[in-house]
Parts: sequence; structure tokens; C-alpha cells
Amino acid sequence: MEHFEAHNLDQQHWTDEQLIQFMLEYPILINRPFVVTELGVKLCRPSELVLDILSAPQLGAFIKEDGEIIIDKNGKRIK
Repeated sequence: MEHFEAHNLDQQHWTDEQLIQFMLEYPILINRPFVVTELGVKLCRPSELVLDILSAPQLGAFIKEDGEIIIDKNGKRIK
């Protein structure tokens, strides 16, 4: 929120180009990364959305930072 508030980004006068420039300069403004693969581009929030655009399946476990299991140790997608 520091950069958002410091630059008054809630104001309506910013152009799309200016807002994108702020996001490039201060990536913390974007809570999750944009992921680009040959299958598309996705803002991966929640993080498991990245699984939908991977060209190869996730082979191992996928456990979120909060401990939620998305893919088990056998490679089976739980969520």
C-alpha cells in the first residue's frame, strides 16, 4: 500500500499507460505475477491458477504457502 498511497494511485486522472508504468516500477503493486506460456497469459491469483496454463503437467506435490495441498505427492490434483 505504501507506493499506492504515496503516488495517489486511487485518483482517476492516471492513464492506463501510467498505471502500467507504476506496476513495472513497483511490482509489489501487483499481488501475484503474470505468467506467460505458449498456452496463454494469466494473472496467477490464487497461485494454483498457473497450473491451468503450464504446457506440461506438474509432476510433484504443489503445496501453497499456507499449507493447502493443491497436488498431492503422487501428482494427483486435489483442488
